[in-house]
Amino acid sequence: MLKNYIKIAWKVLQRRKFFTFISLFGISFTLMVLMVVTSLFDHAFGPQMPERDTDRLLFVNMMREQGEEGYNTSGPPSYYFLDHYVKSLPTPEKVSISSVFNMVNSYVNNQKLALDLKHTDRAFWEILDFEFLEGRAFNEQEVANASHVAVINQNTRKKYFGDAAAIGQDIVVNQVTYKVVGVVKDVPVLRLNSYADVWVPITLRQNEFKNDGLRGTFMGIIQAKTAGDLPKIKDEYAHMMTQVEIKNPKEVSQLFSFPDTILEFFARSALGRGQDSKIGLFYTLLALAAFLFMLLPTINLVNINISRIMERSSEIGVRKAFGASSKVIIGQFVVENVFLTLIGGLLGLVLSLGVMHLINNSGIIVYADLGLNIRVFAWGILLCLVFGLISGVYPAYKMSRLNAVEALRGGTK
Repeated sequence: MLKNYIKIAWKVLQRRKFFTFISLFGISFTLMVLMVVTSLFDHAFGPQMPERDTDRLLFVNMMREQGEEGYNTSGPPSYYFLDHYVKSLPTPEKVSISSVFNMVNSYVNNQKLALDLKHTDRAFWEILDFEFLEGRAFNEQEVANASHVAVINQNTRKKYFGDAAAIGQDIVVNQVTYKVVGVVKDVPVLRLNSYADVWVPITLRQNEFKNDGLRGTFMGIIQAKTAGDLPKIKDEYAHMMTQVEIKNPKEVSQLFSFPDTILEFFARSALGRGQDSKIGLFYTLLALAAFLFMLLPTINLVNINISRIMERSSEIGVRKAFGASSKVIIGQFVVENVFLTLIGGLLGLVLSLGVMHLINNSGIIVYADLGLNIRVFAWGILLCLVFGLISGVYPAYKMSRLNAVEALRGGTK
């Protein structure tokens, strides 16, 4: 039966080529946009290299100070706060401290090369899963000794050393010479906690360790033993914040800092500034935006489907006269519409791959590596099915209600 429905659907698509083109264009364009957006979302917030274990990671990127008169100031926390307070939490498996990346200059063949430099500790390399193309990360001893060693990304290696090996070679950044010990795959700039062009030991900035203020230019990464430990760590963190000594109580009355997942940090920054990350509201807005984006093409497709099905009223009348039930007729038209939608989905898949390729090569997002992994592909298939069902059920139901006699006469009531 299903095979016959698909054969009929294929014949119907070939019968009215203009309607078929309009339908497939609307479906494929809509799904292309949704799949590109889904890929971008997964690229920014999903478990991607080097932040693969996102279900066990929390990030401390912000410290907000609130005064008596209601003013707020916020920024990254200090090394002192992360080392003295966050590292003292009992439940985390590991805590890493790294700096916010900053732009530095290097020169290759008398040409200026702008690079982003990040200072990290040893735990940074143990928590995050970088893909090493050459060499290794700097070790505990090199961090303790504040050695002038560096890990660079593949783009920096290409610009600085060309096709030659980089390990053991010197790289000069801001007039400071470092010995290259490792080369890693490029990390997209959307991964703010791990992204850089050059990584060097955090102890090279140990003059900032003496600053006992709570705000600075550092970030923390907390790794839990299991995903189930995250709520406990958040509770410990909230209790710890009540113990933090405020150095300037005349100016600051309250402190706010939270260990968030990547998505929670984004939602809190965009929507919430208090205790709640507003992650539920963020998901609701995403779902609403997707629904509204799909609504217009769905309405258009419903109208096209109704016009297409109206032409087949005689066929419906004959089938009803021979005993076909409304349920069978609805099933046939839904299958036909899902078949049409899946063809549009395949075209949308090809289009989205082309758009992702253009984005990756355009440089709009530094080191972007958009692609269709299993998660994005699964969402694409789900969107195809939802799109097909929504736009197919109503026309099928409307036509299944036709009176057999009226249908045989060519009527539509």
